[in-house]
Amino acid sequence: MNSVILAADGVNVAQNVGFGIIAAVMIFAALAVVTTKNVVHAALWLAMVLAGMAAQYILAAAEFVAVSQVMVYIGAVMVLFLFGIMLTRAQIGSETGLNNKSWAVGIPVAVVLFGLLAYVVLDAVEDSTIAEVELTGANNEATLEIADRVLSPYLAPFFGMTFVLLAAAIGAIVLARKD
Repeated sequence: MNSVILAADGVNVAQNVGFGIIAAVMIFAALAVVTTKNVVHAALWLAMVLAGMAAQYILAAAEFVAVSQVMVYIGAVMVLFLFGIMLTRAQIGSETGLNNKSWAVGIPVAVVLFGLLAYVVLDAVEDSTIAEVELTGANNEATLEIADRVLSPYLAPFFGMTFVLLAAAIGAIVLARKD
């Protein structure tokens, strides 16, 4: 007996529900990025958006891309953001007076751009569905081959980079601390 719940047209309902939940969390986190007054909190909300993107890749059966998303964006870019925050000696906590005085003009512009983007995407896609990817041995072998080609020759430099990041973290802490 098949344990996957399918709608009448063959759509996986659980996958669609998961997509909706993850998308809602990502939208909430994205709004929190631009509305929070604390720079560190904004960086952490951005990490949540990027983690949601990795979760969406897992739902799309693209595990290698999901792992790459976590390693590159959450691992490296967020560390870079946090180093930048530490090195600028920005005030930690809430900051006032940073917003543009005419921020309200951006809201209707954003709504119009969102409507235009939604119209273009829906017009291009119409009622088409994405074909189900067969997870056969050939697809898994291709993923393993890509991973081996990327990680095998670059594994030692990757481990070396961890020590460089560790040294950068220690240097950033030394420079940012108050004597």
